[in-house]
Amino acid sequence: MSPAEPGGAAARPAAPAPGMLPPWLGSLLALAAGAGLPLAFAPFDVSVLAIILPALLLVLLPERRPRRALGLGYLFGLGWFGLGVSWVHISIHEFGGTPLAAALLVAALLVAFLALFPALAAWLTVRLAPTAGWPRYLLAAPAAWVLAEWLRGWLFTGFPWLLAGYTQLDSPLAGFAPVLGVYGVGLLLLLTAGALAAGIRIRRNGLRVGLLFLVMTLWLGGALLQRQDWTRPTGAALEVSLIQGNIAQDRKWQEAWQRATLARYLGLSRQEWGDPERQVDLVIWPETAIPAFYHQIEDGFLRQLRRETRQAGSELLVGIPVLDREHWAYYNAVMRVGGEDSFYFKRHLVPFGEYLPLRDWLGTLLQVMPLPVADFSAGTADQTLLQVRGHPVGVSICYEVIFGAELIAALPEARLLVNVSNDAWFGDSLAPHQHLQMARMRALETGRELLRATNTGISAVIDHRGGLRARGPQFEVAVVRARVQPREGATPYVQRGDLPVLLLVAGMLLLGYAVRYRYKPEQ
Repeated sequence: MSPAEPGGAAARPAAPAPGMLPPWLGSLLALAAGAGLPLAFAPFDVSVLAIILPALLLVLLPERRPRRALGLGYLFGLGWFGLGVSWVHISIHEFGGTPLAAALLVAALLVAFLALFPALAAWLTVRLAPTAGWPRYLLAAPAAWVLAEWLRGWLFTGFPWLLAGYTQLDSPLAGFAPVLGVYGVGLLLLLTAGALAAGIRIRRNGLRVGLLFLVMTLWLGGALLQRQDWTRPTGAALEVSLIQGNIAQDRKWQEAWQRATLARYLGLSRQEWGDPERQVDLVIWPETAIPAFYHQIEDGFLRQLRRETRQAGSELLVGIPVLDREHWAYYNAVMRVGGEDSFYFKRHLVPFGEYLPLRDWLGTLLQVMPLPVADFSAGTADQTLLQVRGHPVGVSICYEVIFGAELIAALPEARLLVNVSNDAWFGDSLAPHQHLQMARMRALETGRELLRATNTGISAVIDHRGGLRARGPQFEVAVVRARVQPREGATPYVQRGDLPVLLLVAGMLLLGYAVRYRYKPEQ
């Protein structure tokens, strides 16, 4: 046995430092790695890339050069978001009426902003752990990545799109989602990527065995947690029908199309209510399926809709804008039809889409900025949950479903989750698939079935484990039918939200800082 290492295995020389690569090559690799990361998300779902590509970035990070790390992280982010949210210009140009050049400029500015967050993570990693040792890969890097993701999901009202944890919905790590949420899944994913990077950079057989054991423990633990049911059925199952009207966005608000739109939704609903082999308990129409204010059609179309809903012995949730004429504020709303009218008003609005932030300061921008900005008001946080067949329902509208910590405000009271959306804004792009993927994570985090009705797709019924039970096609008129089971109880994530993960991240960062100079890498 060689005395160089316990157990007789001689320590091998360290892997060549990435700083030995030409700077241009390291930069190109970081940009390419980021550009490949969207393939880990829906609709491609090559989830292993969410391990390999962040690991490549970590391998590229230099020794004791935080500014170089900042640049590599920024290039990684440009590739990641440059392709991953490339659909933004479609909403602005094709449906917002903005010239293509201006739409591309706005999209580029958004990408340039979002790339700051992986840049921050890379900088903080090298700042906290200057040398390429286990403190960098197992403490600083995973914690810095998740801290940057959390900041991105909160700062300036937040944009938590393409969080790393979403890529693992169909992997064993998904078992941690009901416990730690999407950020917790992302932390364990980046810990796996860090272990891979450490195995590449630190050529010590003993360490590699330990890393393999760590990864196997994490993934086996996730697989075991997947067998755990955190919530339980309550009451009878409900027959539901999700109506996908497939109304083209450029026609949706044209007055000439209003009558045809209402006729289509009502006709599809009548077919469901008239099915002799199926008693439908709940019909759901998408976001703003009714292209008119509530007060404009209250005494006409809505009166007829109430009557037919009651005659069918059913209930209806429908997207409709509501104008408060007393305060002259209007809301993006979901209305319950089938008894006394009740409403949910959207709380988390899309900045520069549904409202203009800092309106008192930026109001003059309305005349010069290349964006179509609406002027919705936000609903209050203390709204009473809508009731369907005696079950409280947690409703979210479009963009709101990507905010897990906000969605759990309706729980554990809510027994079902409903999300209505109008993904026609995204066109035929990656966005509807990514949006559905995030909705699946909300169902898994909360242990609730989630019903998602959209205008042009993808409408779907998601079970309490995040699995797709039924889904409709895109860009077709369709009805998605399923029997859903209300559930009660609370997952650990519903009870504690993101706090455990944030405490864990803070602890890892502090520990990484504490050992930054004590760790002496073996040569």
